[in-house]
Amino acid sequence: MHLQPTDDRRFASRATLASRLCAVRAHSLALAEPLSAEDQGAQSMPDASPTKWHLAHTTWLFETVVLQAFAPHHRPFDVRFGRLFNSYYESLGTRHPRPQRGLLTRPALAEVLAYRAHVDEALQAFIEGADADTWAAAAPLLELGLQHEQQHQELVLTDVLHLLSLNPLAPAYRPATPHAPSTHPGDAGWWECTRSEAEVGHDGRDGFAFDNEGPRHVVRLAPFALARALVTNREVQAFIADGGYRRPEFWLSDGWAMAQAQGWQAPLYWRDGERQFTLHSEQPIDPNAPACHLSFYEASALAAWAGARLPTEFEWEAAAHAWGATAPAGPGPLQPGPRRSGADAQCFGAVWQWTRSSYDPYPRFKPFAGTACEYNGKFMVGQLVLRGSSCATSPGHARLSYRNFFPPAARWQFSGLRLARDIDA
Repeated sequence: MHLQPTDDRRFASRATLASRLCAVRAHSLALAEPLSAEDQGAQSMPDASPTKWHLAHTTWLFETVVLQAFAPHHRPFDVRFGRLFNSYYESLGTRHPRPQRGLLTRPALAEVLAYRAHVDEALQAFIEGADADTWAAAAPLLELGLQHEQQHQELVLTDVLHLLSLNPLAPAYRPATPHAPSTHPGDAGWWECTRSEAEVGHDGRDGFAFDNEGPRHVVRLAPFALARALVTNREVQAFIADGGYRRPEFWLSDGWAMAQAQGWQAPLYWRDGERQFTLHSEQPIDPNAPACHLSFYEASALAAWAGARLPTEFEWEAAAHAWGATAPAGPGPLQPGPRRSGADAQCFGAVWQWTRSSYDPYPRFKPFAGTACEYNGKFMVGQLVLRGSSCATSPGHARLSYRNFFPPAARWQFSGLRLARDIDA
């Protein structure tokens, strides 16, 4: 299994990758630190996974695709772990059923942490000692493993939030930091685009990108306008007050059926019109903060109610590029906050933004080679693209070309929306 050989513009030096490996792996443990062993072993629904499983699965990927493939003298920690912690790689053997990950009381958390330490030590030795040809083949997979672990770091937070929300004690993952009530930042207005073409996607040269982010290509754009600010809780409250969850004219057919079957009356984690459950336990709903934990169906209905629509992912990328949007350099709060100024378009670091684009391959898309071909391409059906990043996204893991994707009914992610509308040329 291999990706393309290393390239000075895309892959870091050995020393840099060794340092990043330490930092990324330590961040996962820091995210787990506030949780008890019982917290880390529980699974709240089939779509979520226990924190313990995330810690082991990311370790399994490093051991399997880097050490077992390129370090012939590596001693596996436990050969049985492949079946327990493989997620969806058909070519790598049988797997424990996803809905039953919470039943894996063994190995215990302490053994999973020992597994991580064993693999981390072996990875550092491999980075230092691999010959040039082996390193050229393995470095892209080490980078993929780091990016993969950062994805799971966000999943740790979203899955823990769902888990703790079901506890009658309403426990906090971390205490809230006191802050002054927000004030309405005012109308951010709309950005208009009348050009007919835009280049989108990763150029394949500078920095890491997943295979689904390219190739870079030209798309046609009809004239459109994009809201400079995200839809807020205030607007959701108005939607609810206007009977939005009871008015089928705003909803896609599947969404309406889902909302009725599931009894949706507000975003996930809203306790009532005044409070919501967060990683800091129950908190007052900030009307000026971005709306969060919305499905694609809810986002589409909100847009229709507002006399607008959801943007395509290409409209989003064209606007974010024109705005000079950049991702936060460091960690942010664990709850999306209000817009800070008139120039803040909230492209990154608040909520993932649903688009109207199906998760499809770009023209001339080619998946990663080898086993890594299963990483993204096989999920390109029945899902919608989200752009940007959220307050739970790990630092350094956001970029303009990043394509997140989830089924349209998913609500437990930090997902919201911004509005788009058509304009005359």
